Amino acid sequence: MTNVKGALCLSAAASIWGGMYVASKYVLAVVPPFTLMAIRYIIAFIVLAIICRYNRISLIPRTNKFILFQIGFFGYFLSIAGQFIGTKLSSAHMGAVITTLSPVFQSAFAIWLLQEPLTARQLISITLSFAGVLIMNGMDGFTGGGHLQTGAFFLLLAALFWGYYSVLVRKISDHYSALQITAIGVFIAAAASLPAAWHELKGLEFTLVLTTGPVAFSLFYIGVISTAGAFLLWNKGLALVPAHQAGLFFFLQPLVGSFLGWAVLDEHLSWPFYLGSLLILVAVYLVMQPNAAAATERHR
Repeated sequence: MTNVKGALCLSAAASIWGGMYVASKYVLAVVPPFTLMAIRYIIAFIVLAIICRYNRISLIPRTNKFILFQIGFFGYFLSIAGQFIGTKLSSAHMGAVITTLSPVFQSAFAIWLLQEPLTARQLISITLSFAGVLIMNGMDGFTGGGHLQTGAFFLLLAALFWGYYSVLVRKISDHYSALQITAIGVFIAAAASLPAAWHELKGLEFTLVLTTGPVAFSLFYIGVISTAGAFLLWNKGLALVPAHQAGLFFFLQPLVGSFLGWAVLDEHLSWPFYLGSLLILVAVYLVMQPNAAAATERHR
């Protein structure tokens, strides 16, 4: 039951983030990336702080302070900065696909930091998912012009930092609740993004743009749904599901991101999308089979 609950949390978070790439691509046309990040985290922290206040949950860390700092700085600040910049320089489709390489890094960090063994079935699932990502994206995104290559580089860095952050969350999940981890991490990320946002805002006037309907809705989605909500769901799932299994749910992101990129932004989809999607779904199905989950639990 715990495994199922964790799987649902991780699936919901990954699906929400798939939609975030479309929303961020739209908003980034009028709002600089670090400014958008600061707005996103300020909105999210206000929501999370209200929830913590209502439930009388403390946001003052007592232990593992450096790990919490790394979660906020590497996972929420540097990783998301890479996603925003990479998406701006590439496409919503590439943004949703390349950052799904996070599970590969996540598994490596899980072996190193958590001593979680990687089973044969999990290795097969990661390989299938990785193949699905490559098939969906093709090689055009990696061999294009300078902007595309730079965008891909930032997205790969984002994937590395996200994999590291995800393992850190699992490492301290016995000491802090998912709500505490999310709120503290978001606060750190908001503080880290403010200097860069201030630098971007010099000489820019877009205050009125933020109040227009489509942009305001996108900011609400990014700040409340894909940050406060999805981060909380992801952290909860990481606490319930072993790191190797949890990372695979990130591969669900391109299914939503690529589909919405086609539906909303008129980005092209072809047969590689469907074949890659099938491989990803098969991989997630394999790793969530009861005998695979039980084998992983025995090693915990």
